[in-house]
Amino acid sequence: MGIMHLRYAASTCGGDMTKLENNTFFATVLVVIVLVSSGVAIWAQESRAPRDVDEFDAMFQEINNWGRWGHDDELGTMNLVTAEKSREAAALVQKGITVSLAHNPIPEEAPDNPDAAFNHTMGRTFRSDTYEFTYHGYGVSHIDSLCHFLWNDRLYNNISPSESTPDGCGKLGIQNLKSGIITRGILLDFARLKGVPYLEPQTPIYVEDFEAWERAAGITVSPGDAIFIRTGRWARRAAVGAWSVSGNSAGVHASVLPWIRERGVALVGSDAATDVMPSMVEGVTQPVHTMLIAGFGTNIFDNMDLEALAETAASENRWEFMLTAGPIPVEGGTGSPLNPIAVF
Repeated sequence: MGIMHLRYAASTCGGDMTKLENNTFFATVLVVIVLVSSGVAIWAQESRAPRDVDEFDAMFQEINNWGRWGHDDELGTMNLVTAEKSREAAALVQKGITVSLAHNPIPEEAPDNPDAAFNHTMGRTFRSDTYEFTYHGYGVSHIDSLCHFLWNDRLYNNISPSESTPDGCGKLGIQNLKSGIITRGILLDFARLKGVPYLEPQTPIYVEDFEAWERAAGITVSPGDAIFIRTGRWARRAAVGAWSVSGNSAGVHASVLPWIRERGVALVGSDAATDVMPSMVEGVTQPVHTMLIAGFGTNIFDNMDLEALAETAASENRWEFMLTAGPIPVEGGTGSPLNPIAVF
């Protein structure tokens, strides 16, 4: 028998979140029912759609953004980051405090970095060096381009992957973000929401959690925003050591996808790869990743280190900031390492 998670109800907090101090963020009651059968512990879970590949496909067909900005569009939800949105983001800068959202590249092999995805070689004169990244995976902070995922053999906006070559994607490559990203960023600190240093692997995050955070933080996610989902992956790694994050991580459940589209989220980031893993959607390994990239046309920030951001946000009692980011504009690239910056 498999292990499933109990649906948890996020508690509400009386009063205004802006009045809460660093260590008095509201607690969430997590009720766990453990059934023991044949020596196996089972967490009871309410099943939520999409539950399987057919339900996911139906959702994909219903809510994708194909054609929304024209049949030749290659920007997807970056269309929601307008000049006005960037100006609004710039107005959030009050103190000029800057925080990196990138984790330093990990050169050593580890359970969450099995291929040692980064290599730095110095030249003989020590005046030049070579960086080598294998950045997709869990060891390097990076952004995914819109040609990174597909569904039913189609890329975002119903584009055929057949145009791609060994030299790169024919369309939807990372070069489309050459002008950079400036928009409002919002930290959604779900570990803090539940009063724990980190979420355990396989913990799903549901719509009620997103809305509980909005109420507590006094922030409403709005069109053009970049949201960053903190599960506490790096805090857990520091506390208990590296583990195989692939297939075993806390993250967003696929039932949240319609909410993300309705709110007009432009970019999504997390400290792992967004999806709860296993995905709880039979037959679809990463439904959130798939819908965001291939369905919505949403670039994803993977493996962000949100620990310093969480500390700064708590210290300032502010969960919104100006986000700036600029990927390497590799023609036809499926993504890029980068160092996003939050400015308070």
